[in-house]
Amino acid sequence: MSKESTPRTVVIGLDCATPQLFFEKLSQELPNISALVKSGASGNLASVAPPITVPAWACAMTGRNPGQLGIYGFRNRCDHSYDGLSIATSQSIREKALWDQLGEKNLKSLLIGVPPSYPPSEINGWRVSCFLTPPMAKSTTWPPELALEVEKEVGDYIYDIPDFRMAGEERVLRDIHSMTTKRFQVASKLATTKPWDFMMVCEIALDRLHHVFWQHCDPSHPLYVAGNPYESAFVDYYRHLDDQVGKFLSVLPQDAVVIVMSDHGARPMLGGVCVNEWLIRNNYLTLNSSVEKPSKLNELSINWNKTKAWADGGYYGRLFLNVKGREPNGLIDQSDYEKVRDELIQAFEEMPGPSGEYLGTKVHRPEDLYGVVNGIAPDLIIYFGDLSWRSVGTVGLGDLFTAENDTGPDGANHDKEGILAVKGLPGLAPGKKVAANLVDIGPTLMSLYGCEIPEGVVGKDLLSQKNFFN
Repeated sequence: MSKESTPRTVVIGLDCATPQLFFEKLSQELPNISALVKSGASGNLASVAPPITVPAWACAMTGRNPGQLGIYGFRNRCDHSYDGLSIATSQSIREKALWDQLGEKNLKSLLIGVPPSYPPSEINGWRVSCFLTPPMAKSTTWPPELALEVEKEVGDYIYDIPDFRMAGEERVLRDIHSMTTKRFQVASKLATTKPWDFMMVCEIALDRLHHVFWQHCDPSHPLYVAGNPYESAFVDYYRHLDDQVGKFLSVLPQDAVVIVMSDHGARPMLGGVCVNEWLIRNNYLTLNSSVEKPSKLNELSINWNKTKAWADGGYYGRLFLNVKGREPNGLIDQSDYEKVRDELIQAFEEMPGPSGEYLGTKVHRPEDLYGVVNGIAPDLIIYFGDLSWRSVGTVGLGDLFTAENDTGPDGANHDKEGILAVKGLPGLAPGKKVAANLVDIGPTLMSLYGCEIPEGVVGKDLLSQKNFFN
């Protein structure tokens, strides 16, 4: 492929963008994005399991699932001890991403905010780090001198909003608007000053907006109060986002392929299920002393010699078994491993809600989801209420159910489908409705650029699917 025939593709990643808002309820607030949707193909984009930012974006751009990557969330077990956790970083991704493939063909990539990109590793091109960037980080770009260009353009660049759940609505609203403005201002500047072949920019602000304000904007949410001062937060931000995306689109080459996508969706969070509290009450988890106040599990003294299982909280539940020969004080015989998993799956899936109603919880074995399971996966992955309810790891809240998230106010949980809109592919029929999987995006772009798709990739090249786009 000659340089003259090399496609130029731009991916606009909108973290947590969800179909019911983008394609339906708030589409009228998005004239620029809606025009792109109407001129190309669009539809729901099935996320990975679990549908969370890390590892979802990495799965999208490698074409591999979380089991293959060995990354099951922001924090992962690094060994079989009871407290061995590691934080996912750019160095956790060992499989080739799209830009690695492009670099081997001497094609340049321009990446802004694509998780996980801290610390910013070397690529053939330019990279600005993502929301994982810690305050006062010394290295935030590749090459390092790119940071000076970013600062010159927007001053204090915003990677994320620290402690966004506890920061207060006024500050979060101000910062998400400012963060989005600066992100797309930098994107526009670099798009017009760097000789890129592939460009991708990810914005995390939508995720923060949904978590902090969903209950204020959605009348169907159980915590909604009519007439609250933040009822217009969604509409106001969506208009602002669309304006910034429109300005960015206006500086791109006319023949560029443009993809707007999200890593997962969002939905109202109905409450939280106190998973460790349930394990204690059902004799799977044993403490050495009674709980006097709400406490995280690592703050308590656990009797590991009498404990069969424990769990982490989060958008989904990660349950771990205490297995003989695997964990230091393992209790469950290897021969009983599947029996214990089966009984826990049945118990959680049959668990009623706070009023005795059917909760609809789904429990998954990692090997059933992924086929290949690398790293140290949870023994069970739990979607309480099929993701309508959050997994709460805190013990001592006084009930099995809570109306709030134990890490701070939160009105939304993640959902299993995000959005996809594609414009500019040859032969693309305007208005075409499509359905795809997140892991298909990387292989499709690899194919578009004439790259060899690595062995083991589970995503499909959509360009090879007959009649997929036209």
